[in-house]
Amino acid sequence: MANTPQSKKRARQIERRTAVNKARRSRIRTFLRKVEEAIASGNADSAKEALRAAQPELMRGVTKGVVHKNTASRKISRLAARVKALSAA
Repeated sequence: MANTPQSKKRARQIERRTAVNKARRSRIRTFLRKVEEAIASGNADSAKEALRAAQPELMRGVTKGVVHKNTASRKISRLAARVKALSAA
């Protein structure tokens, strides 16, 4: 348990940051899920739109420190490849 005033304040700050990061991570997952659903439905146009909306959201997560840069790049790359394959087919 936090004893000093400083450690009590840090605990409060961590609690607030955790809530913000949790919300941001949830929002990113929602965007990614929309892309996955569009790919599963087989609709290339909606998949492209969903991917276009998800990319900045993922990169915003990188700048805010919620997601690692390489993780975001990997996810975008793999999704883009799947969308491209869907368009080609």
